[in-house]
Amino acid sequence: MKDQTAVTSPEMCWTFSLRSSTTIVSLRALGKTVTKKSTQHEQKHWCLDLEVILQESATESVADSFAINVDHDELDSVYAELFKALLKDVSVASSSKDGRRTTILRLVFSRESGTVVRSDFLSYRLHDCEGVSLAVDFLKPLSSVHQVAPEEAVNIRTTHSFLELLGSAVGGIVAHATVAEEDTAALCRHLDDEFTKRLSFPWVTNEPLTRSRVFWIQGRANIEASQQFYEAASALGITLVVLDEPGHWLEDDAGPHAHYREAFIPISIDGDEGLTQRVVDAVRSYPHKVDGIVSISDVRLPRIARACEILGLPTSSSAAYALAGDKGATRELESAAAGGDEGFVLETPDQLDAALIEKKDRLRYPLIVKPCTGWNSDCVVKVRNEAELYAAVQRASARHVTSAKSDTRVVVEPYIDGPEIDANFIVLDGEVLFCDISDDFPCSGDLPGSEGVRGANFMETLMDVPSALPANEKDIMRESLRKCIARLGFQSGVFHCEARVRGSRARYEPCSDNGILDLHVQESKSRTEEEEAPSCYLHEVNARPPGYINCVAALLAYGVDYYAIRLLLSLGTRENARVKALAQPFLGGKPQYVLGVCVLPPTRAGIMASDDAVLEFLEANPELRTHVVHYQTIKKKGDVVQGPDSSELWCVAYVTVASRKSRKECLELVQQVRKKFDYRLV
Repeated sequence: MKDQTAVTSPEMCWTFSLRSSTTIVSLRALGKTVTKKSTQHEQKHWCLDLEVILQESATESVADSFAINVDHDELDSVYAELFKALLKDVSVASSSKDGRRTTILRLVFSRESGTVVRSDFLSYRLHDCEGVSLAVDFLKPLSSVHQVAPEEAVNIRTTHSFLELLGSAVGGIVAHATVAEEDTAALCRHLDDEFTKRLSFPWVTNEPLTRSRVFWIQGRANIEASQQFYEAASALGITLVVLDEPGHWLEDDAGPHAHYREAFIPISIDGDEGLTQRVVDAVRSYPHKVDGIVSISDVRLPRIARACEILGLPTSSSAAYALAGDKGATRELESAAAGGDEGFVLETPDQLDAALIEKKDRLRYPLIVKPCTGWNSDCVVKVRNEAELYAAVQRASARHVTSAKSDTRVVVEPYIDGPEIDANFIVLDGEVLFCDISDDFPCSGDLPGSEGVRGANFMETLMDVPSALPANEKDIMRESLRKCIARLGFQSGVFHCEARVRGSRARYEPCSDNGILDLHVQESKSRTEEEEAPSCYLHEVNARPPGYINCVAALLAYGVDYYAIRLLLSLGTRENARVKALAQPFLGGKPQYVLGVCVLPPTRAGIMASDDAVLEFLEANPELRTHVVHYQTIKKKGDVVQGPDSSELWCVAYVTVASRKSRKECLELVQQVRKKFDYRLV
């Protein structure tokens, strides 16, 4: 990057020694990295780099240098994590073959005064940055940030002046050369480039920020499926009150995760009509002001939105949420917008006879049958003839008869033989602030001849970030889905959309060199009249963030936290500035690596014997562990594992692998995970 300038002057020639009971580490001030104000994406920071002095040169005199000695115990606890890690790294490195590897401590300072939009911005935006072993934020939620001039890093002569400078930093990192041959200048240039890519967003705001309180309906199954949400709330300065069933893991005030919430209110969170009033009563009886309510459960969204309407709290309309959660109504809305009627909705299976008579000449098999209410592709079936259609309609209609939200309606629609994508949106006042599109690889139900095959379903198998669709098709999907969201009645929100590309130039085929299935784009050519132009066929709009594993993937790949945005949107227009700031991905909108979110299905049924099957797998395969950036084990010790032919769509685990090299390498890593992963049964 050409908009960085590193300045070293005689006044910067000072050294800093940090002592612990067992280790002394000496660092030499290198210089200041200051971003020029002429850059298009102006940075809000400048940096001070200090290089760890190698053991054999630590005693060498440095011309015009001043030595500053600091005992580790003198440091405030907010800095202890960073310097403790530095001491440990140096101690380990000095006794290994990497002892001569360049190591830098980089302190980060603000160029503007204001309030930090999120206190952990440095650590989450630098997560998985190559060469950075640790990033530590020095700020508390809603902290005031004071402008610090780069000149304040010169003329450091005393321990007091150094600690005063340290006290004005917003955070720090420890970084290492990734190869032994990389010198100090090269490492600094690498860090400058990465900081420009990752910190090019307004992490300081001039607008006043105050602590808010949000009711969180349904606290999720465990901390492994929700930690990102709770950490986002904490860093944003949002106090949470959790409402869930008695016995929930967050109920105990002395529990290990109780610090994530102010209080726990035990209530029934069943998605029946009474949920609205139960939430309204809980808010009105709470002793402190409540500023917003959030749920990310599809069946509960309309009920919670209605509670917000009654209480006068910020929300999209409950009618929009109800429409989005109704696959039948959504299909009819999209058909009307397209001027066609390819699909149809049945109130009960008895209506199928009349529908077939009316649409007989227009029906083209295979067809898709699914309940109007549902999630996780549950009870979604592809049928190839009338007999299978009747059977599938009966099953889909009966699926939710006894649920809290009883519904017998069924959607019948064409099967679209085109690439499926997941598209996640952040929308504010009708404007798309961020959209990420990923490839949803074929399911077992997509395979030729899968109709009527036991165990064939539409449970996800692999999501690849980013999509390999042609750029024009991604643009078509983004714009079409934006219009779908608007038609439902939403102006703002976080949305998870699922759709297929009709008439795509891309097809899933095995690669010629390794046989791995991937999306291949045909060369552009003139289309005949019979060939249709690419278009979007909507499956569904979920008016909430994607599933947890995909929220983690977006945070890792792009630096965008959907949970943080959803929390801020629940507080209304006063948080628009933070929404706009935190919706900005890494510079250029490119992910830092290619991600493969691998869904590991059960291969046999029984009772899980492994405490954590994925952890056991990673410990046994260290060569793969370095490529795994996140995982979530669903089936733990003692859980029932449904077999591969079960109608219940449960996976054993999710494993997310990353490649900075290529999509091809990412898919090869996914294949290795699939081949080697196993689990133990009782």
